[in-house]
Amino acid sequence: MSMQKPLLIELGTEELPVKALPELAQALFDGVLAGLEKRGIAFERGDARPLYTPRRLAVRLPAVALRQPDRQSEVLGPYLNIALDGNGQPTPALRGFAAKAGVEWNALGRISDAKGERFVHRATVAGVDTASLLPEILREAIAAMPIPKPMRWGDHEFAFARPLHWLVLLLGDKVVEGEVFGIRADRMSRGHRFHHTKPVWIGTADDYVEALCQARVLVDPIERRDSIRAQVEAAAAAVGGHARISDDNLQQVNALVEWPRAVTCSFEPAFLRVPQEALISTMEANQKFFPVLDDAGRLSAHFIAIANIESRDAAQVRQGYERVIRPRFADAAFFFDEDRKQGLAAMNAGLASVTYQQKLGSYADKVARVAALAEVIAQQVRVDPALARCAAELAKADLQSRLVNEFPELQGIAGRYYAAAAGEPVEVAAAIDEAYMPRFGGDAIAPSKLGQVLAIAERLDTLAGGFVAGLKPTGNKDPFALRRNALGLARTIIEGALELDLSALLSTATAGLPQTLPESPKLADELLDFILDRLRNYYADQGVPAANFEAVAALRPSSLLDFERRLKAIGEFVKLPEAEALAAANKRIGNILKKAEDEIPEHVERSRLREPAEIALAESVESAIRETDAALAAHDYMAVLSRLAWLRQPVDAFFDSVMVMAEDEALRENRLALLKRLHDRFVAVADISQLASG
Repeated sequence: MSMQKPLLIELGTEELPVKALPELAQALFDGVLAGLEKRGIAFERGDARPLYTPRRLAVRLPAVALRQPDRQSEVLGPYLNIALDGNGQPTPALRGFAAKAGVEWNALGRISDAKGERFVHRATVAGVDTASLLPEILREAIAAMPIPKPMRWGDHEFAFARPLHWLVLLLGDKVVEGEVFGIRADRMSRGHRFHHTKPVWIGTADDYVEALCQARVLVDPIERRDSIRAQVEAAAAAVGGHARISDDNLQQVNALVEWPRAVTCSFEPAFLRVPQEALISTMEANQKFFPVLDDAGRLSAHFIAIANIESRDAAQVRQGYERVIRPRFADAAFFFDEDRKQGLAAMNAGLASVTYQQKLGSYADKVARVAALAEVIAQQVRVDPALARCAAELAKADLQSRLVNEFPELQGIAGRYYAAAAGEPVEVAAAIDEAYMPRFGGDAIAPSKLGQVLAIAERLDTLAGGFVAGLKPTGNKDPFALRRNALGLARTIIEGALELDLSALLSTATAGLPQTLPESPKLADELLDFILDRLRNYYADQGVPAANFEAVAALRPSSLLDFERRLKAIGEFVKLPEAEALAAANKRIGNILKKAEDEIPEHVERSRLREPAEIALAESVESAIRETDAALAAHDYMAVLSRLAWLRQPVDAFFDSVMVMAEDEALRENRLALLKRLHDRFVAVADISQLASG
């Protein structure tokens, strides 16, 4: 095996785009590895990972072969009937092939295939030095990177995420000759922009991380991220709180700094009268600060900033951060105070002049529809209908607030504060906020039943209105987020354990739409199918096999809670040893029943049973139906399937010895009736034929 040396590639740039930085680093890393593999260059990845800071993208591998391995080449030439003339002498075709191969024709080998014998040239091709291939590998990797907005610089045609200023390319301790974007490779990196202004000598690829650390650059993003987290947590603890560290905020801060240093800051406690969500949003989204919370989860008057410099005058740095945040907090406080002066009722009145959707009327019209739906749903799930209507009628009022206009992500949250300030019941104020839950993938559903009622009513109207108004999702386009609304609706019903007839509610929702819209008698069915389709990925993410899902979806249960029960029962049923055979038998029965030309009787005539196997099956089926009636009525689907599993032996015996499609019409119809009785009891739970393989 050839010798191996560590490899280092570093692209030094101007500050790279923050949100794209991790993806760019990963793409460069993957591209270099793919280029090595493509050329057969052996390497050890070890625990290597993409390295990056705002000003650099780097790849460091612990061991890369110094050259490609030799490989065997085999080039096929002409067949003998073309290569040799009648005297066995080479034709021009063979001479040309041999000349191209650089050998005498009689030095060529021969090989046979289906068409006959032909000449072949076999040779050993020497591997190429890795160093000579690395520039090409790097250029290919760069070309494949997902650059969001390529930039051009200077007077050339180069384009990259940001202008390139230096290039380090080392194999072991040797500089690899090559260039990228007009920059020639060497071993000189650069340290921190302020702490280390001199070039950084990289002796070998193994020295890279430590050399940059000495130059005040933490090039490993995981090390840098962990340092940020530890510093922020320690700083928050020092002021008696704990830091709110979201993954997104931490990742963005990590992409902004090379030498992170935590700075503890504060603001005037008077700002804490403002909804803390607005202050937190300002700190995280606008400034990438980390809020400090108390033990009860309430915002304190402290926050932690991460500086990209270790300042000799920490107080000045702190004052700078505090000065930046103060005007934003002052704006939020002004908006909040003005909104409270206006009041929720006035905000609500303004909804009549705001268009929700051209065909669906104003937001006031939508509020009226949602309120009516909320009353209907509340009665079915034992929630006070008056509270449901009250919450629904106030749920959109905050869209007229200045705070939501400035912070759109506070929809519902602001409404909760304003409802509480207006003296509305606590549960009503909470439900106004919860109506938006789940707000994103992975978010929890509304915790209260009243909130769940509002969440369902809101989404029912959005879905029905969206479909009727011609806003159905197409491809990647979903302007009304109908897919997300459908999944949120389904999740709320299932995870909230709400027994609701979804088909009936969808019909109610469509009936409440403006009368000027075209009627669509099949709209409720179309919407139900759309919602059920969203559940495919929902259950797939929980590890539910697709066949199990299809077995239940085939029945299109109108109750999603019932859908969940059936799916769990199928999950247990497939573990039974009888499951596979019964699934195959049901598939066979289904095919037989579909092909039956005559109308199949509802009942089995015992007097027409002839064969012992059909008599035994008939008795077993009727016994199973009697013994599962109560369990089926109680939605105990696992009990039903467990009892039906006993039918495997009589079903197998029936198909082994009974001809279903007998010539005698009465006999044939009776046997079909027996199979239909069996099939109907299974599909009362699920279409288990979907579980059959093949």
